[in-house]
Amino acid sequence: HNLEMKHLPGADPELVLLSHRYEELERIPLSDMTREEINQLVQELGFYRKETPDAPVPEEFQFAPAKPLPTLLPPQAPTTDGKTPPKRDKEEHPDL
Repeated sequence: HNLEMKHLPGADPELVLLSHRYEELERIPLSDMTREEINQLVQELGFYRKETPDAPVPEEFQFAPAKPLPTLLPPQAPTTDGKTPPKRDKEEHPDL
């Protein structure tokens, strides 16, 4: 579930992990892996394997293997010198 296979002639096989916004998160080369190793990898990453292509996917796996978004930090109080710490740059949180 939530895994799509695309065959690209001449390209080395790799697993491309995307965010919920379809932004690339990571590329994992698969050339040196056996079928069993690849199956174990996708299971460890949290993908759900349906028993049959038409089988329903349990609700808790609908968005698997999506990882939860990082929690937002609460507003920071002024420091002892009375200055508020600098705000975080948006580049630090590309998924927000």
